[in-house]
Amino acid sequence: MFSTGRCCLNISNAAIRLSRDKIIGQPVLSSWQALLDYCRLAIGRKQKEQFWVFFLNRKNVLITDELQQIGIVDHTPVYPQEVVKRALDLGATAIIMALTHLSGELTSSKGDIAMTQEVKEAGRKLGISVHDHIIVSCNGTSSFKSLGLL
Repeated sequence: MFSTGRCCLNISNAAIRLSRDKIIGQPVLSSWQALLDYCRLAIGRKQKEQFWVFFLNRKNVLITDELQQIGIVDHTPVYPQEVVKRALDLGATAIIMALTHLSGELTSSKGDIAMTQEVKEAGRKLGISVHDHIIVSCNGTSSFKSLGLL
């Protein structure tokens, strides 16, 4: 007999895998809604803040997505040099960053904006573009690019 919790966890994991399959190996910028859906499913309801990076090749095809840092309730340390180093290791020429906000807020903090600019500048020097930084919460997503912050 299955417990309700285990069944829900299996269904949730299956939904995340199916959502990820829609974006892996695909041109991410042309399937933007699929990326946002995946972010909401995979990381939008975590118990601690998380910082993810989506690594893209020169054709903007997703190479992989990785959890880079786990924070606390309202802060996640991000090290721009580590983000750029990992992009170089993977041969990525562009990245999309995603950060969870447990509060449900979709607004960016001054720290989020400053960190994004640091990653953008570090990447620029090495030929890695930052396409966007997405804030993800249980209430939706917010894009730095669409808000004019990038």
